[in-house]
Amino acid sequence: MVKTWFVTGATRGIGAEIVKAALAAGDNVAATGRSVDALRNAFPASDALLCLALDVTDRARIAAAVDTTLARFGRIDVLVNNAGFGLLGLFEETAPGDAEHQFATNVFGLFDVTRAVLPAMRAERGGHIFNLSSIAGIRGGPGASLYCASKHAVEGFSESLSHEVAPFGIRVTLIEPGFFRTDFLDPSSVKTAAHPVADYAEASRAIHEGYAARNHQQAGDPAKLAAVTVRLANEPNPPLRFAAGSDAVEVVTAKIARLQGDLDAWRAVSVSTDGAFEAA
Repeated sequence: MVKTWFVTGATRGIGAEIVKAALAAGDNVAATGRSVDALRNAFPASDALLCLALDVTDRARIAAAVDTTLARFGRIDVLVNNAGFGLLGLFEETAPGDAEHQFATNVFGLFDVTRAVLPAMRAERGGHIFNLSSIAGIRGGPGASLYCASKHAVEGFSESLSHEVAPFGIRVTLIEPGFFRTDFLDPSSVKTAAHPVADYAEASRAIHEGYAARNHQQAGDPAKLAAVTVRLANEPNPPLRFAAGSDAVEVVTAKIARLQGDLDAWRAVSVSTDGAFEAA
C-alpha cells in the first residue's frame, strides 16, 4: 500500500533524507519547512510530493498544512516530527527566554503537530508516529541542559502516547540519533547561550570547541538513517525506541548499566520506604 508521509523540518538534514527515502519507496510525502522555496529547491517536482511552508510554533499553519495534505492525498499514514534545533550552553549562561524558545519548537511544536494529525489517523484506525529524539533524551550532558530537557520531555510524551493510541492501531517510535553528519552543530542551525559566567569560562570554551570540532565530522549517515526509518514504517512490530548510530548504542548501553547499578546498590533502602497497612 502506498503510504502518505507528513515530515516536519524537511528542508535539510535527516528530515530531507527521510523525504527522499519515502519518495524512493513509492510513497507520497508532504514535506514541510519554514521556507517553501527551500523545499522546492531541495527536491525534484513530483506528483507524489507536496511542499508546504510550516513553522511548528504556529498552530494555524499546522492546521492548514494538515488539511492541505488530507485534501491532496486523502490520509496521513506516517508522521515524522523532525523539526527542532539545539540550544547549547551551560544552564546558568542561558536566559529564561532561551528555555521557552527551545521548548516552543522541540516540545510544544511537536505536541501541536501530533494533535493535528491524530484525528485523521484514528479515523483510519492506523498510523505511525516517529518522534525525533536524541541521545540527549537518554543521557544528560554538560553544555546542553535545555536541549536535553526538551528531548527528555519528548521521550516521556512519546512513551505515554504510545499506550494511548495503541487501541487505534497507531504506533509510536522514538528515533534516538547519536551524532549525525548534518548541520545540527553548524552556526546556521545551532544556537548558543549568550550570557557568559566567569566561573564557567574554561568549561564553556572546552564544550564549544568540542562541538565545533565535530561539526560535519560526525559518524552518522543521514541517508542510511532515512532508509531505516522507511523500513521501520513497514515493520509489523516496530520498536518504541530505536538507537541510531554506534555512539547511540553505547550511550543507551551505558545508561542501562548505570540504572541497574544504582537500583541494585540502593534496592534495600528503596523498598524500605514502603509503609505497613493495618488490616481493617
